[in-house]
Amino acid sequence: MRAAGFAGIDDTEALAEGWQVTGFADAGRRSLANLVERTGQPAVTVSFLESDLGFIEALTPDGDSWEGLLNREMAKSYEIPLEHFPIEPAVAGALAWSAAAGLTPDEEAIRQTLTGSALFAEELSSALMIALGLPGAT
Repeated sequence: MRAAGFAGIDDTEALAEGWQVTGFADAGRRSLANLVERTGQPAVTVSFLESDLGFIEALTPDGDSWEGLLNREMAKSYEIPLEHFPIEPAVAGALAWSAAAGLTPDEEAIRQTLTGSALFAEELSSALMIALGLPGAT
């Protein structure tokens, strides 16, 4: 991940089937693209703002990508324009990303994480990983 442009890398949690979750403090503009290019595997990142919001970015080796926002109600207090993060394209993108990754997603659970609210955005992020079908995600 360092070579791809991520910084402040925390511990990595190994999930089933070679998937992993790694915390990081910062990422460069092309870090996700660099990571996918270097590994040849799909990847998803969630960048948090004060544990209030989560900005999702996902990419496959074929270049298919999607973006989303976690904790939309809280985003209003930050004056983040919600129209920049439409729900239906994010759900469709998440489903396509999961399929490309060989996973079995839960469409309704994905929609719930993208429209739901929580005290900490990290809770929604964990729910999203499960909804995307990441094996062993909790």
